[in-house]
Amino acid sequence: MTNTALILIDVQRGFDLPVLGKRNNPAAEANIAALLDFWTGPLVLVRHDSLQPGSPLEPGTDGNRFKPELDGAQPDLVFSKNVNSAFHGHVDLHSWLADRGITEIVLAGIQTNMCVDTTARVGGNLGYDVKVVLDATFTFDLEDLTADQLSEATATNLRGGGFASIVSTVDITG
Repeated sequence: MTNTALILIDVQRGFDLPVLGKRNNPAAEANIAALLDFWTGPLVLVRHDSLQPGSPLEPGTDGNRFKPELDGAQPDLVFSKNVNSAFHGHVDLHSWLADRGITEIVLAGIQTNMCVDTTARVGGNLGYDVKVVLDATFTFDLEDLTADQLSEATATNLRGGGFASIVSTVDITG
């Protein structure tokens, strides 16, 4: 798996706040922890640093910290971003991956239809073999769609558009 990196996106405490609304997939954190327990290849942790004052993800706040499931993780790279795609963060992720001969990326984290989706699309466009571990992501209800509907639509769009394969935690961990 040395040519494959696990990228965990925005697994932060701020997403636990009730103000964000109803979320799906209560097993996401346990599945993220299972991926971490299994993973032996390169590991990347990405944090969203919101530019909006008062945001649950504002730098320097408890909400900006990684969730406890990431405690003990030994990442090869940690960086922040303030846009949706991890490829447009404060580190040139594409160069970092290419310099290490990484051709496949496995994505998990928060939110399924926002930062995970956007990172998968950009990664696919850059030529990576992208796998999204759907059961290790979650999102929130948005407008007239439930979180489950958004998650299913994201999976369909990524798979159908040729951006990524949709897999489960068990598909990765065996």
